[in-house]
Amino acid sequence: MLPNMTANLTNRHLTRRQILGMAALQTAATLGFTRVGLESARAAQPDAVDTAPAIVVGSGYGGAVAALRLAQAGIRTLVLEMGRLWNTPGPDGNVFCSTRTPDQRSMWFRTRTEAPLGTFLWLDVVNRDISRYPGVLDRVHFAQMSVYVGRGVGGGSLVNGSMAVTPPRAYFAEQFPTVDADEMYGTYFPRARAALGVNTVDPSWFESTDWYRFTRVSRKHAENAGLRTTFVPSVYDFGHMQREAAGTAPKSALAGEVIYGNNHGKRSLDKTYLAAALGTGKVTLHTLEKVRAISRAPDGTYVLTADRIDATGRVVETKEYGCTYLFLGGGSLGTTELLLRARETGTLPDLPTSVGTGWGTNGNVMLGRANHLWDTVGANQSTMPVMGIDDWANTANPVFAEIAPLPTGLEHWVSLYLAITRNPERASFSYDTGSGELRLGWTAAHSALSVAMAKKLFDRINAANATIYRYDLFGSGSKVFADDFTYHPLGGCVLGKATDGYGRVKGYSRLYVTDGSLVPGSLGVNPFVTITALAERTMARVLAEDTAP
Repeated sequence: MLPNMTANLTNRHLTRRQILGMAALQTAATLGFTRVGLESARAAQPDAVDTAPAIVVGSGYGGAVAALRLAQAGIRTLVLEMGRLWNTPGPDGNVFCSTRTPDQRSMWFRTRTEAPLGTFLWLDVVNRDISRYPGVLDRVHFAQMSVYVGRGVGGGSLVNGSMAVTPPRAYFAEQFPTVDADEMYGTYFPRARAALGVNTVDPSWFESTDWYRFTRVSRKHAENAGLRTTFVPSVYDFGHMQREAAGTAPKSALAGEVIYGNNHGKRSLDKTYLAAALGTGKVTLHTLEKVRAISRAPDGTYVLTADRIDATGRVVETKEYGCTYLFLGGGSLGTTELLLRARETGTLPDLPTSVGTGWGTNGNVMLGRANHLWDTVGANQSTMPVMGIDDWANTANPVFAEIAPLPTGLEHWVSLYLAITRNPERASFSYDTGSGELRLGWTAAHSALSVAMAKKLFDRINAANATIYRYDLFGSGSKVFADDFTYHPLGGCVLGKATDGYGRVKGYSRLYVTDGSLVPGSLGVNPFVTITALAERTMARVLAEDTAP
């Protein structure tokens, strides 16, 4: 199994621990295990771990960093992940399904896919009926906002567009005034980028390949409006992508794969941080286990209640786990919900009132433009964005707009964008103890500023190029700006408010947050590199000050 696994990870600098960890993941997947440790590489399922010195909830960016650094410090660690391990090929021979032909692997317990584009030419041709299954992408719905999240070992790294962007230093310092920016930009951002495998597209290949014609057309239109564009780094291996284009490697980014996972080329967390963590022999990973309650025992240790589910979503076992150190990496929604439930039900009554506050969408707005017939965007489009329109320095209307693909396999003359705007609006979560529901106070009025900012930028581009918006992409009406979903949920347990300056939750010792809930609603760029770097900073401090030698 190991040769196939390492072939799919195109980073040439694998560590021994990453190789061991990937072997454990591959063997566990092949044998159908839901509990993974180095033992599974020897074809024996690990025993269930009921207690561990440290437990990490969630295996996304913050959770993966916590697991690796705890293990490297010699601390036995249990990781609880509600999604499945994505290593087992389906009937088509692929682990993940494509965006163009989604099946049950696409969505988390849905009977129909829910892609961000709802229609094309107002026709319902984008989404498909599927069988209920613990698929890789979830769209969590609230009253007036929905949130895309990844489900599986690796969390959001499985389903994002790989854009590994470091925020402008001045804006980072504004959002995190108590964090040492010199330390972040000198130590923790470089550490995160190195561990994530960040790389950049070859500019000469970019300029010549058909696969990025859509990006070059959008760049030309932005420049016609006097706007600046910039390349952005990625965790997709561009060496592999060039081999895809040459026909010497299996296609993934060039086969329409992105929001439902990538079969090749992408350096997701299961191939970087998590593989290295499992390779230490100090980490055990339990999948398809959702933590639903946290309490504290009289001796100060933490008790977690988790439901284990099967492929139908049925709860097949409820377990309790105990730990001394608890790290929450369930993301903005998951971590906030766990803490709010604990506070409102009285199991952790001393949690601060700031838990649940400071949430934002990172100013996300999606839109499309209709190009002239002579400005073809190409039937062949890579799914990995490599460029953005950078007008963030415009203090009157700061926007960073990703030039996004629309890989239909046909020429469609559409330029698609995900705009990130500087929206100061924030909302709060609440927890209804009667229904057990997490509720979000975000409204259309909160999104209105983002829409206005995106419109102002793209009105300039349309005016300079004599083009118009597309009105057929986001439903049966004539909606131009999709402002009712976000890929970048941020906040809920904001650093320095719900926690101290290093993610320690106020009111309780040895309880930590390491994920995007620490970010106060806005970063100006794709957030996962910042989440990773902040988690590295937290773990360095916690291991130095809080854990026993």
